Amino acid sequence: MTMYTVIRCPGCHTFTYIDRYQHWKLCHTCGEAIDVSKAPVYVEVESHLDAEEIADELETYLHKSGKDDLTREEKERLRAGYARLVRSRM
Repeated sequence: MTMYTVIRCPGCHTFTYIDRYQHWKLCHTCGEAIDVSKAPVYVEVESHLDAEEIADELETYLHKSGKDDLTREEKERLRAGYARLVRSRM
């Protein structure tokens, strides 16, 4: 099964996602070549649909809250929430 990782562009701070085999990603917003090994990781998910939805929700959350980034605790809650979602699908 291919896993996907939600990351954030270090240039424009847009959320995006990659599959586990990608080493570089071209940012769809600013065009920066993202070195995946240096990009901040937010959550690993099972499908590209989940990754896309979470990336969109994170963009909306930060925009509405006026925050620059998630706190460590918010990242932990995000990961725990996704784990609960996966368990509920079984």
